[in-house]
Amino acid sequence: MSFVAYQLIRHRFENSPGAPLTLRRANDLLAALGYRAIDADLPLDSNSAAALGAYIAQCYIDYGLQDGSNEQDDYENQYYQTVNPSIFPVIPGNPTLRDRNRYQRLTLSRFIDQSGNPFDETPEFLSPEWGNVHPFSLTNEDRKTYSRDGQKYQVYVDPGPPPYWDDFENGLSEEYLWGFALVSIWGAHLDPADGVMWDISPASIGNNPAFPTDFRDYRNFYNELDGGDASQGHAINPVTGQPYPPNMVPRGDYARVLAEFWADGPDSETPPGHWFTILNYVRDHPLSTTQFRGEGLELDDLEFDAKAYFLMGGAMHDAAVAAWSVKGFYDYIRPISAIRGTADLGQKEDQGLTTFYENAFATVPGFVEVIRVGDPLLDEYPSELHRLIVRSWRGADFINDPETDLAGVGWIPASEWWPYQRPSFVTPPFAGYVSGHSTYSRAAAEVMALLTGDEFFPGGVGEFIAPKNEFLVFEEGPSVDVVLQWATYKDASDQTSLSRIWGGIHPPVDDLPGRIMGEKIGKQAFDYASQFFTGDVPGRFGKDDPGITIGPNPVQQGDDLVISFFREVVDYQFRLTRIDGTEITNVLLSDDDSRLTLDTSGLTTGIYLLRISTSIWSQNIRFIVN
Repeated sequence: MSFVAYQLIRHRFENSPGAPLTLRRANDLLAALGYRAIDADLPLDSNSAAALGAYIAQCYIDYGLQDGSNEQDDYENQYYQTVNPSIFPVIPGNPTLRDRNRYQRLTLSRFIDQSGNPFDETPEFLSPEWGNVHPFSLTNEDRKTYSRDGQKYQVYVDPGPPPYWDDFENGLSEEYLWGFALVSIWGAHLDPADGVMWDISPASIGNNPAFPTDFRDYRNFYNELDGGDASQGHAINPVTGQPYPPNMVPRGDYARVLAEFWADGPDSETPPGHWFTILNYVRDHPLSTTQFRGEGLELDDLEFDAKAYFLMGGAMHDAAVAAWSVKGFYDYIRPISAIRGTADLGQKEDQGLTTFYENAFATVPGFVEVIRVGDPLLDEYPSELHRLIVRSWRGADFINDPETDLAGVGWIPASEWWPYQRPSFVTPPFAGYVSGHSTYSRAAAEVMALLTGDEFFPGGVGEFIAPKNEFLVFEEGPSVDVVLQWATYKDASDQTSLSRIWGGIHPPVDDLPGRIMGEKIGKQAFDYASQFFTGDVPGRFGKDDPGITIGPNPVQQGDDLVISFFREVVDYQFRLTRIDGTEITNVLLSDDDSRLTLDTSGLTTGIYLLRISTSIWSQNIRFIVN
């Protein structure tokens, strides 16, 4: 196990920004466990545990080279094309926006991605074709194939299209405008000095009702002006039998800490990794047990942890495949592009002004207004007369020293609105719909509840402390110690989702479809993965699974390699490559409806990858020639 992990870490982080430090730590840990890195190079027939671990790791690495991720070309996009020229956030407005429904790249003087990689050029959409990656538990029944710009996009757990700016026929244009305006309004909550105090204990936050599925019902789920969702709170802690004690903090501190805690941006463990840290937190809790699903005898710690990580890893993989399949196909716009682009259109409050535009943002007193003659703000922004202004977080330009300054909330032109993010990040380099955070987190919450057999955290509450004036990264704060608290795993997931709205990254329409997708994905991945523990593993693609077996493997050079099918197979295609990607031809010796026979006499010793596919399924097979 140690050598599997060691080899995967060496491979996965070889080209990462912190590779030297990561690899040194991996070497140090291996040595501390009493192992030698040199043993990873022993041949498999050496009967060495290290060699077996290295071999297993290589199987994973080889699979990653043919799983649809395009790892061999550094995950480069193969056909996606953006329709909008990039936005330059340092320039007011969004003059380059062509399609108000589609994603737009950001050009910054210096961009640092979620993995800490610095870029001096405009980053491309990250993984828009991830729907092509082989999932874990998702099946053909979960997948739809769409075409756009002459290319096919595989979409899993399809939530359907989001509201579009120009969707007047279905009445969803208003929902588009309402949702993006809400993001700006929630930016006004990021001031700890506004006097608004909230009880953020589980007594007041958490325990949401069922999620609405109609975009028109979102207005009843989210609190547009004050922030938050339809949380009902929990009457008592089921473990102690007592009410949850109040936890009063400034709303501005709560919203800022939430945005930073769940941001999972540069220098973090990333969104899916965050839930592994929560899994670790639960495992370390003194009231935690190793009963699988909370039932029966306690398992050995190692067995429970291996199963827990397998379950969580499978769910997180499927959440990524599904969420990014949706992102890639629907290619939906982000708040910074939508808010600034819509602000450029004008206002719809006063038809008598030359700035009138019927499909602009509605005014919301105290949050979204029209700047008029006599407004002191015109002294600073004279070109904004009769245009929209918003009361929101003022942006990183108002911060000189993050150790002592905070930008605060104030009136600014809507054309200069900023999300609550680092100035070197601003917005993730991929489409918004659906929220990856919402999809990952809800799937993980479902796994945690099923794994432990309890929807509540051990002891009835999970906590994280954000120390006063130490926790926030790009501005001073919080102004008090903030203790985030969650009664259930779903409560934590719901706070993750809200954090992305306060952070200016997602409107509500990105959020709830992701939560709903995550619920299905988490349950399905758990049920599928659990069957590996009993040996009762079904075919990946249900009734369409061809039930492929291959033998012998390894095969001796010159011997025939036979691929057998449990069911009759017609109209198949196959592609054979060496592990380095070199394609091999003229190896098919014979075929019929139930098997293929390959002639290996022309193959050199080594590892080969065989992909067999029909119109309804595909399988990837790895074999060795000795």
